Amino acid sequence: MMATIENDILRIGVSELGAELCEIHSKISGKEYMWDANPDIWGSYAPVLFPVIGAIKDGYVLIKGRQYKVPRHGFVRNNPNVTIVEQTKNSLTYGLKYSEKTLQIYPYEFEFLITFSLEGNKITVSHQIINHGDYTMFFSLGGHPAFKCPVNADEEYEDYYLEFEKTENAATWLLEKDGLVGKTTKPVIQNSNILPLQSDMFDNDALIFKNLNSTSVSLKSKKSAQSVHVEYSGFPYLGIWAKPNAKFVCIEPWLGIADNADSDHNFETKEGILSLAAKDTFNASYLIAIQE
Repeated sequence: MMATIENDILRIGVSELGAELCEIHSKISGKEYMWDANPDIWGSYAPVLFPVIGAIKDGYVLIKGRQYKVPRHGFVRNNPNVTIVEQTKNSLTYGLKYSEKTLQIYPYEFEFLITFSLEGNKITVSHQIINHGDYTMFFSLGGHPAFKCPVNADEEYEDYYLEFEKTENAATWLLEKDGLVGKTTKPVIQNSNILPLQSDMFDNDALIFKNLNSTSVSLKSKKSAQSVHVEYSGFPYLGIWAKPNAKFVCIEPWLGIADNADSDHNFETKEGILSLAAKDTFNASYLIAIQE
């Protein structure tokens, strides 16, 4: 089931299953900017990542000395218990609250809300985490939107590039077995703000950046004027990923990261972990703008 909102410029759609942004349709050009979630290649549009990002070492974390088997990327994605909370002319809000089932794999009394707001050519993806419990909760949070690439029939994947806001000297952190982050890095961008896309660049999984100078990046083509602009201020990690030879690219703002290969499983000291005091609320958002 999909809900939509629109204005004179864009129509966006969100799937109730996991609250995935599944459509960004330009009413100006007729172009679609989201990947179509072809199940033969990668059957997702934009998974919501909570309360973990990526892989967990050995499939479990330790919280207060007890093992909890939190799934890869968390349990919002593909979750049929995510429900629409509110729809207005300009926004869609979805929510998931703790239950006896979630407490078995994540022992916090959380409430998760995600709102998609449309204003002009801009989509703001806002997250609100509420800790209903009596003690501090720990979590990670991230986005995983997959943008169509190429957008036009007369273009190739290699016609596209990522243009960062600022000049970067950035390396990716290489993943080891089971998707864990190792200690080895590989240079990716050297004294430039341009990262050309290549169909084989994700053969070894995602590019993982820590603390870039830039707080925004645009997906652009050498052959056409349109672009997808993503602003991720406040998100210290950025993932760039696609299935090898697939016609999309994911631009992923992260508050957190997959487990390190030498992780001791302790959730409270995990790299990039966020903490939220009892009865408190956390907010974070990123923005997608379509420019034609």
